[in-house]
Amino acid sequence: FASRLNSMKDRRDLAGDTADDVLGWVARQGTIAGLDHVDFNFPQHLAGLDAGAVAAALDDAGLTCGAVCLRYPSPEFSAGALTHPDAAVRAKAVALTVEACDWAAKLGTDEVVVWSAFDGYDYAFQCDYDDLWARLVASFRAVCDARPATRVSLEFKPTDEHTRWFAVPSTGAALLLCADVDRANFGLTLDVGHCLAAGENPAQSVAAVAARGRLFGVQLNDGYTRLGAEDGLIFGSVHALAAREVVYWLRRARFAGHVYFDTFPRNEDPVRECELNIRQVRRLYDAAGDLDVADAQRRHDALGVLELLEARGDL
Repeated sequence: FASRLNSMKDRRDLAGDTADDVLGWVARQGTIAGLDHVDFNFPQHLAGLDAGAVAAALDDAGLTCGAVCLRYPSPEFSAGALTHPDAAVRAKAVALTVEACDWAAKLGTDEVVVWSAFDGYDYAFQCDYDDLWARLVASFRAVCDARPATRVSLEFKPTDEHTRWFAVPSTGAALLLCADVDRANFGLTLDVGHCLAAGENPAQSVAAVAARGRLFGVQLNDGYTRLGAEDGLIFGSVHALAAREVVYWLRRARFAGHVYFDTFPRNEDPVRECELNIRQVRRLYDAAGDLDVADAQRRHDALGVLELLEARGDL
């Protein structure tokens, strides 16, 4: 398990004597029972730091690096990062992504997750969709070819305040991108909240991506799915049955990556909030072990499945 490092900035009244900086946030995450990894945003968390100092902080906290996650800075990439209309700016975005791969290697992981707030558009006729797609494919190919030992994954998000329409707005489009990039070290990181925002069933997205061998990462959270909103709530706190099915499919697909909690506990104790997320997933994972819905699914029997869950106390 890993959780959002930036959450350690919040509720400093509960942070004890841990410093309010990146290494201090790592130390605070080390107090979370059941946490294994830290995922760092790049360059925001790591710029200016020494890799040895970061590794030492992880070791002191009893944690390891799970992934390095791209956050292309503005204003340089506000008109696009991997899809920027200027080839020189795109080259800078590719170079920054390759640098993130190098940081991942220094910190002992092979996972790099790409989420770009800026690779998309806001208005009709703003961009040529064919060109936008071709640039994205070429950029990801360049990164994957430069660092073939790194597992590079796209975290798609359908909409954001910075990009009303993302270049890859759905799970289906993300799988099409995987096919077009056509690199063994390119895959997807699925965020439950992003799937909900796209009007998708997250469990079906997990099943589809896992079946094609492209499920590199998972980010768990929940939300009320209001238009354009990403609430970042505790996993299963709103969509309890959907959360149960997500974990069922993760277990069924034998997902072996780490689970990241992309939640925003701005008013809650972020340590207790993360521990609750961990307990929730472990409970759902254990319950999925003997959940036999095959017979009901063969008949598409909705009531049969719900009655089975009811009898188990899972509904």
